[in-house]
Amino acid sequence: MREGSLEAPVRHPLDWNNPEFYDAEKIDEELRRVFDICHGCRRCFNLCDSFPRLFDLIDESDTGELDSVSSDNFGPVVDACTLCDLCFMTKCPYVPPHEFNLDFPHLMLRYRAAQHRQGKTTFAAKQLSRTDRNGKLAGLAPGLANWAGKTGNGLTRPVMESAIGIDREAHLPKFHGKTFVARSKSGGPAVNTDAPAHGRKAVIYSTCFVNYNNPGIGEAARAVLARNGVETEVVHPACCGMPLLEHGDIGAVADRARKVSAELIPWIDKGYDVIALVPSCALMLKFEWPLILPGDQTVKTLAQATFDISEYVVDIAKKEGLADGMQALDGGTALHLACHARAQNMGPKAAEMLRLIPEADVAVIDRCSGHGGSWGIMKDNFQTALKVGKPVARQAAKAGKAFVASECPLAGDHILQGMERLDTEVSVEQAHHPIELVARAYGLA
Repeated sequence: MREGSLEAPVRHPLDWNNPEFYDAEKIDEELRRVFDICHGCRRCFNLCDSFPRLFDLIDESDTGELDSVSSDNFGPVVDACTLCDLCFMTKCPYVPPHEFNLDFPHLMLRYRAAQHRQGKTTFAAKQLSRTDRNGKLAGLAPGLANWAGKTGNGLTRPVMESAIGIDREAHLPKFHGKTFVARSKSGGPAVNTDAPAHGRKAVIYSTCFVNYNNPGIGEAARAVLARNGVETEVVHPACCGMPLLEHGDIGAVADRARKVSAELIPWIDKGYDVIALVPSCALMLKFEWPLILPGDQTVKTLAQATFDISEYVVDIAKKEGLADGMQALDGGTALHLACHARAQNMGPKAAEMLRLIPEADVAVIDRCSGHGGSWGIMKDNFQTALKVGKPVARQAAKAGKAFVASECPLAGDHILQGMERLDTEVSVEQAHHPIELVARAYGLA
């Protein structure tokens, strides 16, 4: 038996259609097998709060071993997992193809899937996962929605905390009345026919966040791509299902995968690449959907044609070369590498992209922000999310750059909240997506 593995991690398809996948005894047996391995290794102690909770349970038990820990106490360990995948991708020496066959995040997902099947998903989780509905409703009265969600609103935020469990101090994204898809219908930026990459075509999967919460990211992406000769179209068939995956509704995720892939395949057939603007959504299209529907050729074809936006710009730079015209950005950038970008196993593409800017000054922060999607805004988790993300906030503050950026917009705002709680002066007012900084360097912002 090998001590550890230096081979690339390999993920197995999720056997979610098998009744044994939801069997409580089999899940508990696997939890105990995996937890015992983790207890003997402990390399992941500083990644998130799941592992400290697990190790405290064991250390404070009668025997100091897993045999004296009740399975009834496993719930908080599972709850603290944000499905960031960092343990699987960067730390664990026992992931497949090692014979221990350890996949901690997908085991947490299996536990949640069983809980969901038993009707234990909370009302708040179900409502927060309906991102398309929420975005459309908030877009009818964005001023009112943004006023109600503003941190410091002493009238609405305590009510939200009491009613649905969203921490009153957690930053919430704003909504826009005119979505990115709607804005794109009025025509995009003129395509630079003299650019080296002219002739490329890409369809942009807007993602829920860009479509409803920050269309500026999408507009920056289209502007940068047009400057580089890429013709773009914008679509948003439906949410990718990541919020549903977080609480184990795998069947609903499969439905989203079938719907979105069916609408994107005709674009691929016409020679378009597919670009996702948020790394969590790119991860779903490229990796999670094929593990949920391994026999679906449409899903497989889409996965092979999909790029993260930073990945796509770097691909242009390497194969054709970028269009001229970028200018240096004064003050430099503290760049957080999003967990779900790292989980795509494509390398630090956001850092590579920003270093294409003349005189680039990029300080890379390579740790989890602690946010974890909707997980990090809940009252039960917000302080833990800040604690997990504190090393990132410290590094961003210490870097002293003019810009703070993250491929994950939620992580970016969460990092700023963490920086505000440090004993240092923070002059950065907003976090940026890296593509926004490239647009700024081109004078397109």
